[in-house]
Amino acid sequence: MPVITSPLRQSDRETAGRALQATLVDLLDLSLVAKQAHWNLYGPRFRSVHVQLDEAAVLARDYADTVAERAATLGVSPDGRAATIAERSGVPAFPSGWAKDSEAVAALSAAFSAVIDRVRRRIDETGPVDVVTQDLLIGLTAELEKHAWMFHAENRA
Repeated sequence: MPVITSPLRQSDRETAGRALQATLVDLLDLSLVAKQAHWNLYGPRFRSVHVQLDEAAVLARDYADTVAERAATLGVSPDGRAATIAERSGVPAFPSGWAKDSEAVAALSAAFSAVIDRVRRRIDETGPVDVVTQDLLIGLTAELEKHAWMFHAENRA
């Protein structure tokens, strides 16, 4: 029996909980990838990309907290441990070492695209069972797509 009582039926809670947990893992990993690129960046566009990477990390971290709190609200214990992130994330790996600005932008563009694709599938999964979770994922997707657009535009420079 969960510690927190869910407002949803058990099967609906499980569906929403799986979607939220998977999104939490992807967002935490996205924030780590953005920070790794941020710390190791070099190149002629250093300043603008450095700031953009920080913004991406903040977005991912802030939404991760919102997603985790939604899961907890539904009686689902969120799992943001490093081992869970490493095992279940759908974010493409970021290479170690220094990252040229254009390579970092391309990597973040790919990372955002991967997360957006996965969250969009979860929007469809959660709609029939929990419109509040679906709405959260829709808002998240809008923000992810905005940042992805900025990285895509930066990559065309």
